[in-house]
Amino acid sequence: MMDWTDRHCRAFHRLMSREVTLYTEMVTAQAIVHGDPARLLAHDAGEGPVVLQLGGSDPEMLARAARIGVAHGYDAIDLNCGCPSDRVQSGAFGAVLMRDPALVAACVAALREAVAVPVSVKCRLGVDEQPVEETLPRFLETLRAAGLRAVTIHARKAWLEGLSPRENREIPPLDPALARAMVAAFPDLAITLNGGITTLEGVRAALAQGFAGVMVGRAAYNDPAAILLAADAEIYGQPAPFAGPAEVAHAMRARIARHIEAGGRMHAITRHMLGLFHGRPGARTWRRLLSEGASGGLAAYDAALDAVGATPEGAGAHGAGQGA
Repeated sequence: MMDWTDRHCRAFHRLMSREVTLYTEMVTAQAIVHGDPARLLAHDAGEGPVVLQLGGSDPEMLARAARIGVAHGYDAIDLNCGCPSDRVQSGAFGAVLMRDPALVAACVAALREAVAVPVSVKCRLGVDEQPVEETLPRFLETLRAAGLRAVTIHARKAWLEGLSPRENREIPPLDPALARAMVAAFPDLAITLNGGITTLEGVRAALAQGFAGVMVGRAAYNDPAAILLAADAEIYGQPAPFAGPAEVAHAMRARIARHIEAGGRMHAITRHMLGLFHGRPGARTWRRLLSEGASGGLAAYDAALDAVGATPEGAGAHGAGQGA
């Protein structure tokens, strides 16, 4: 989710669910240590629980980055061993790390030594020609020996040669049965399932199969109301923060206004909100007005609100109060 789940996206998503755990986009350890951590790690105080996902393969560098992340208020650290992009391949991290379980174990041990918050790993079933029925259990066993207690498995291979990152999300077949077998083989690991789950019905089914959690990525981004706005009630048994997307849209107005007043561009926030009315009346108009008004300021956002009936009156008193 690089360039997707930034701080504005997460603030928007947190508004729709008080219960789900949010993850940052992957941030390289080197960028945090040698760059501008205040900019890279900026987030809202009320954004948690939020996990900082790190990219890297140098145990010492990862440990330094994790300490900086925890100092900035992140609740947990996740090491990415699943991203197949050219960028991470050239940097010898991401999915490439599945070829070197011993190095990943060293990274896990260094992270656990560096911080007191939970440490997890996100991985694929395997890469390229690996016989995943053999290599995935060995990978998990090696990490468990290093103290790992939580892992998210994207239940498909990554092909590092011949497929683009987008194709790697779609072409390699899903094998959730192998991920379920890991739940049975490693009862002391909290295993979260990722890949191919696009509805809360799918989330409930995976939880019933013994998974400790379910990670939903692009489905939650593209149709956040269907996933996030319903999650608190349907998964956690808690009241939903808002009755519908119109209330959410109005509640976001205050954040957008503050961002613009501070010199920011409205598009930095609204680009994450294009799918808010997905499958609902006015969805096309909402997307068009936000896109056309990306540099138009708050008046453009108000026009989009009015078009979908998300004015203070249309949104209702609850939504207006949340946005105050």
